[in-house]
Amino acid sequence: MKTMLNIKTEVSLKKRAKETAERIGLPLSAVINNYLKTFVEERQVTFSDRLIPNKKTSALLRQTDKDIKAGKNLVGPFHSAEEMIKSLRS
Repeated sequence: MKTMLNIKTEVSLKKRAKETAERIGLPLSAVINNYLKTFVEERQVTFSDRLIPNKKTSALLRQTDKDIKAGKNLVGPFHSAEEMIKSLRS
């Protein structure tokens, strides 16, 4: 037996959610039902937001990308844990 669930949400959020669900080939009701099932089974709610690094972390990430592209300041790959530990101690 099915029932109706009425919730209040922002118009723009509903529109974006519906578009996203359609892009992956699902009706929005299937997405909501999946969230409800997960909520009931796990008895938890997770709220998250996109993490935005601060200036210092952003600078470090940019430098790391440059190093990787230039092939410098890199170690490994290691073929064993012992080989990695030896590298760390040197």
